[in-house]
Amino acid sequence: MGWVIKSTASALLAGLIFGGGLILSEMVNPARVLGFLDVSGRWDPTLAFVMGGALAVAGIGYRLAFLRGRPLFSGVFSVPANRVIDIRLVAGAVLFGIGWGLAGLCPGPAIVGLSTLNSDIIVFVLAMVAGIKLFELLG
Repeated sequence: MGWVIKSTASALLAGLIFGGGLILSEMVNPARVLGFLDVSGRWDPTLAFVMGGALAVAGIGYRLAFLRGRPLFSGVFSVPANRVIDIRLVAGAVLFGIGWGLAGLCPGPAIVGLSTLNSDIIVFVLAMVAGIKLFELLG
């Protein structure tokens, strides 16, 4: 039972750090993301720096985690084994990209953005949840 509490606490801490990073980097601001995607206008490179920093930290973190041999709160690492690129994966990636480009939000920043009580973000998250539920019904 103690490992469940530790695991939950570590997940909460990781989520708070992630959310804090999104707020600090302004990635919960759709205008910031859309500025990055506007390569022919007033391009804003902030997102590229945020992604580069995240990749560096994640790369180091993965390297250190796998050097341990096993996770702190489990017997084995849970790494996806499926490496197949199929139509469902491609279609999902395309839909994700279209939604991200139109709204300037993706799920992580949108959930963190709920803390701002911005009505646009609330509508986005409700639509996202409805889309997930629709997929579950049809999938």
